[in-house]
Amino acid sequence: MTQHPLSLPILALATHTLPDPDTSWQALLRRDRAFNGRFWFSVKSTGVYCLPSCAARTPLRRNVDFHASPDAAEAAGFRACKRCKPRDWLTETGLSRPVARACALFDSAEADTAPSLAAVARQVGLSSGALSKRFVAELGVNPRDWLAARKRLRFRKALRGGETVAGALYGAGYGSPSRVYESSDKTLGMTPATYAKGGAGAHIDYTTVDSDYGRVLVAATHKGIAAVFLGDNDRALEKSLQNDFPAADIARNDNTLGPRVKSVLARLYGRKPTALDAPDVPLDIVGTAFQWKVWKALTEIPAGQTRTYGEIARRIGEPKAARAVGRACATNQAAVVIPCHRAVGADGSLTGYRWGVTRKERLLAEERRRSST
Repeated sequence: MTQHPLSLPILALATHTLPDPDTSWQALLRRDRAFNGRFWFSVKSTGVYCLPSCAARTPLRRNVDFHASPDAAEAAGFRACKRCKPRDWLTETGLSRPVARACALFDSAEADTAPSLAAVARQVGLSSGALSKRFVAELGVNPRDWLAARKRLRFRKALRGGETVAGALYGAGYGSPSRVYESSDKTLGMTPATYAKGGAGAHIDYTTVDSDYGRVLVAATHKGIAAVFLGDNDRALEKSLQNDFPAADIARNDNTLGPRVKSVLARLYGRKPTALDAPDVPLDIVGTAFQWKVWKALTEIPAGQTRTYGEIARRIGEPKAARAVGRACATNQAAVVIPCHRAVGADGSLTGYRWGVTRKERLLAEERRRSST
């Protein structure tokens, strides 16, 4: 029942943390390609916005403003530069073109002959250090850890496609079977042989209940809660559960999940604070170390308050990883228990929420009401 933590495409953020104005201005003067995607700048005298590396004539400082995204620049009334085509620099996945292309180059290579970081960096027009920083900022992990995750993904897909364990193992690029078995919990959530049989042993019970915020689905393994979904009807929630855990044995069980449902509803209605280590809501959710740092930081935000993705990134010691923080919020499967509704865009806007922005707004409004009484 392991998630694919770094699969593409990934939900994109509309905003992220800007470098400070002095740093941005110096990058603009240098036409520094490493800052492409970290900010866009607009020029009041021409009415256009550009990438930091744009080869157009350097504008006067007093005419320049900095923006977190093309959308932000256009909302301020500027149009895209025809020379550097700043809107084309982001891909449909929300990743910058260098990172998206680097991922494609790594993925297109044979499993046992992955190109070096230096070789890929040269092909995308960045230094190795700059490309590594971009991976951390946009994906939350460095290229080495990203490649390791992709190797695990290839292995799982091969097993699910009917490959033998040995064939899947070597096809994914593992040089030794012991490497996989030693880390099978992290790689598969079960042993390779069990996973190859369709996930026998990974059993999830679920139930659905009504609430003031619509229907709530709570799913759990014998270890703990695996998912908390919010929605408008049971059929859609059940389909989401099947999509998220396609290899698991899933069964409806309204009888045994009562205590866990009560714990979830207690958090939904503000009767108990959120906490990752709460004994009444043990979690069985797979995530990277970075994701768990983000999720823990979310539980530390007081009810009714919000923090921007950038503020959360600084809180966990990764000040340049605001986008990756947003992705960690998007992959959270335990709504309310891990309160990703308390994360907002750089301008305080209620950015995308898997269970609906209207529901996110209601959750925050009710939390603020309870906090003030």
